[in-house]
Amino acid sequence: MTHTELWPPLGLIRRAFERNVAQADDTVQAVAPPPGTQTPPATQPSRIAEDLLMPLTELARRREAVAQRAFPARWAPGRLLSIVHEGRLLGVLLDKCIGGDRWQGWIAAGEADWASAHDVLLEPGDEPFEPLFGVVQAWNPVTLTAAPQLCARVQGELSATRLAAIRAVHDEWATQQAPAIDPAPGLIAVRTVAGVFSVLSGTPLGNDDPRSEYQALYRDAAEQLGASVPDNSAQAATAPAGPALSSHPWADEAGWGTRLRQWFSADRWVRPAFAVLALAFVAQNMGLFNRPEQDEEVRFRSVATEPSAPPAANLVVLWKAGVTLDEAGRAMRAASVDVVGGPDVTGAWQLYAADPVGALAALQDSALVQAVRVAEGRAAR
Repeated sequence: MTHTELWPPLGLIRRAFERNVAQADDTVQAVAPPPGTQTPPATQPSRIAEDLLMPLTELARRREAVAQRAFPARWAPGRLLSIVHEGRLLGVLLDKCIGGDRWQGWIAAGEADWASAHDVLLEPGDEPFEPLFGVVQAWNPVTLTAAPQLCARVQGELSATRLAAIRAVHDEWATQQAPAIDPAPGLIAVRTVAGVFSVLSGTPLGNDDPRSEYQALYRDAAEQLGASVPDNSAQAATAPAGPALSSHPWADEAGWGTRLRQWFSADRWVRPAFAVLALAFVAQNMGLFNRPEQDEEVRFRSVATEPSAPPAANLVVLWKAGVTLDEAGRAMRAASVDVVGGPDVTGAWQLYAADPVGALAALQDSALVQAVRVAEGRAAR
């Protein structure tokens, strides 16, 4: 595995986790620039200011956007929090409430160079959010209790579709389903998760990978954060616990439809439009990992924030257990139908066909279909 110098250096990240750094070191140590760069002469301060102007301007713009949004203080699934822990600011993306003031989520950080295959980088479509917490560590779950000493502030909010994508990445990590990609520290690109969602992430860890020590630092921080505020809520003691973050939805024999419903319904906020948007992401997957000439680039998707309303469904289909997304997609293309909603609580999907009679006949003949019917209030003509 080729080692790439990652920024910021691991030593700098490690010192940020140490307690009482200011008391231990009376002198300020300069941080070395990334290898390959030259320190500009002291006689060129204007050049330094010019180099810093653009990133500082962008940072100010993004933080101003967060301030202007004025997120509510209430904790809710998909909200990105800043937490003060042992004098250090940590990010947490909330997943679900498991009773009382007890919540599950994932640590969020800002070191994109150190991202692994199970880190999810937030994108322009997720804005506004605090740039310090733009990398969600789906491999690093945390359980914490809402308490005043955390000084929690909401610094962003993800859509239900994006939250479902991060849940899918976490389940991939929990079941050790690493993508078939060679380890390459520092490489970031778009990949598909569970055949449904596309996410921006890094590559798997390899042997003697510097990201292993980086993950150990943040894993310890998550454990300490979870233990810092005890759960004293009587309500949490009597409320039924929610499903564990390390659940194994892949073992569900009902197929990808059930798994997708689990990712979307973990907080019981299911809306068919979210599932439609998730399926739309499949067509936008770019497969960048087989393009080595673009290894140093970060590619962003462009997804409309307010997609046009889909046509009304005129067919409803229920796939057989075990049918994969690829198989269902081929069957739908053969029948010339489009997904416009679903899955509902029964696992049924709503479809639109320009020729509903022909599509109905084609789906009835498919060995993958358990049941198909005309949508209520519609006639197959």
